Amino acid sequence: MVSARIVLLLATLLCAAAAVASSWEDDNHHGGHKSGRCVRRCEDRPRHQRPRCLEQCREEEREKRQERSRHEADDRSGEGSSEDEREKEEEEKQKDRRPYVFDRHSFRRVVRSEQGSLRVLRPFDEVSRLLRGIRDYRVAVLEANPRSFVVPSHTDAHCICYVAEGEGVVTTIENGERRSYTIKQGHVFVAPAGAITYLANTDGRKKLVIAKILHTISVPGEFQFFFGPG
Repeated sequence: MVSARIVLLLATLLCAAAAVASSWEDDNHHGGHKSGRCVRRCEDRPRHQRPRCLEQCREEEREKRQERSRHEADDRSGEGSSEDEREKEEEEKQKDRRPYVFDRHSFRRVVRSEQGSLRVLRPFDEVSRLLRGIRDYRVAVLEANPRSFVVPSHTDAHCICYVAEGEGVVTTIENGERRSYTIKQGHVFVAPAGAITYLANTDGRKKLVIAKILHTISVPGEFQFFFGPG
């Protein structure tokens, strides 16, 4: 009776070992060179130790597969980063090919009201590396609607103003001295940093458009407009 139980136990262990080995080999496409050696080592073990040995082989192979998957994921991530870097480089090249061309979409509107609007071009050193030498300068465009009045303001940058379109009257106040000028298309006037400036569009049909070159003096490439009474 005891011998029969021993035989039955051994048969059960052998069947379990065969099932584990079969399952493990299916998961690993019948095992690679290294997994085959692991299985052969298990075959040299006593029969009652083989199932546990085969299970350990299976766990080792599973860990190796996970490690390979992580490496492959890292490689794909690295390839993605390289592609992103190449795209950025290509964008920079595209910018550098036409660094001196700016359309209306290149400007950001910072002020808008019933009287008109003020749009500012982003810093030159952000547009192209070729323009880093003029990073202290900015460009803005003021548009005053027909028969409108632009409230007094001043900025912390020296400003050279070119009248691109229309006509009007501009007044500057510097060191307590007030000066007024009649301006029209093609005229140029200067507004020093800190000088209060206000203007009026005297045309009843056309906008008054003034292009401004600002030389920043506080923070390179940065400036602010301050609005207040003249």
